[in-house]
Amino acid sequence: MSKVKKIVDITGRFVRLSGQHAAGHLPFLKKIGHVLRLLSPTRYIGILDWYIIRKFIGTYIYAILLIISIAIVFDFNENLSKFTQYHAPWRAIVFDYYANFIPYYSNLFSPLFVFIAVIFFTSKLAGNSEIIAMLAAGVSIKRLMRPYMISCVLIAGLTFYLNSFVIPHGTVIRQNFESLYRNSKKNTSAENVQLYVSKNTTAYIQHYDNQYKRGYGFSLVKIKDKKIVSHMTAMEIQYDTVADTKFHWRLSNWKTRTLKGLKEHIQSGASKDTVLLMEPTDLVYSKGQQETFTSPELLDYISKQTSRGSGNVVQYEVEFHKRIAMSFSSFILTIIGLSLSSRKRKGGMGLYLGIGLALSFSYIMLQTVSSTFAIQSDTPPLLAAWIPNIIFAVIAYFCYRHAPS
Repeated sequence: MSKVKKIVDITGRFVRLSGQHAAGHLPFLKKIGHVLRLLSPTRYIGILDWYIIRKFIGTYIYAILLIISIAIVFDFNENLSKFTQYHAPWRAIVFDYYANFIPYYSNLFSPLFVFIAVIFFTSKLAGNSEIIAMLAAGVSIKRLMRPYMISCVLIAGLTFYLNSFVIPHGTVIRQNFESLYRNSKKNTSAENVQLYVSKNTTAYIQHYDNQYKRGYGFSLVKIKDKKIVSHMTAMEIQYDTVADTKFHWRLSNWKTRTLKGLKEHIQSGASKDTVLLMEPTDLVYSKGQQETFTSPELLDYISKQTSRGSGNVVQYEVEFHKRIAMSFSSFILTIIGLSLSSRKRKGGMGLYLGIGLALSFSYIMLQTVSSTFAIQSDTPPLLAAWIPNIIFAVIAYFCYRHAPS
């Protein structure tokens, strides 16, 4: 019995201590519970929000499937003769071309699909007097906009991820397919290329063939205190594609002249391996090459070219900033679409669907024009990429001020 009493005493003491320990941490646990309630999606997303989000996302996906399906039919009909002429295999057509065609153009015209989705289902809600019922129940236009903005966060996040990491890899595969089976020739050579490979060191290649990663008529000049201190020449220069690290080149029939005051030291040889801070992508530029780089690769390329003093980086900077700006387009166009279509009017939604299409195409066209304008002028790439958003943000504010409340 004494052992049993000891056990009971120990157990009771443990329970009392545990209770005291829990009581001491009770305020902390209440704070955690309060934070979790604030972060809970159910606090901000109610039945009305889920209803609109399902409508928005469902109509957005439906618009993509409908329009891209039509685009695939027209594209296949237009290129069928070339596919047949160049004997393109069906597997390559489906998995190399159209499997990358769909995400590329779906993402390119994402502002159009967002606008169509908002105009279409919001006009239908307004036509069924559902918007009127929401406003009559005390739901303001600002509160009504919450589920639209939540949907835009999902679409913008997906758009940015595809633009920055997925689509560039697919673009490389699609462009290779086009060069093989659609006679879309890529630029595979360059003439008279000159670039900085390091500080005060300039490389020059008379002719470079990107297909074989080989250059002819190479020279490397090092300058110190505005004087040439070293001059290397080579008949051929070959990029080492199997090396473990980058920047490995092999020189053939090379000669180096080193100048020290009035003395000159000459070295020559048949072959030599060296490391030069340049790659084949630095020597040959093909149309749309910036679209084949992921966003981290774009940043690395821009930083590298800027440090070399190269001016051929504007299109890369515009592409980088455009990917970020395009992600915000869904918010701006959604506000415009909601403001235009939330009022019930006679005649249906035809007029506002037409306005929405016109504004969407204007936005896409303005993006293209601003990118071209930045490349051909001195406009900062950041400003050029955000000009469409700035203009349409003003339009969105004007439409929002005149929306029903």
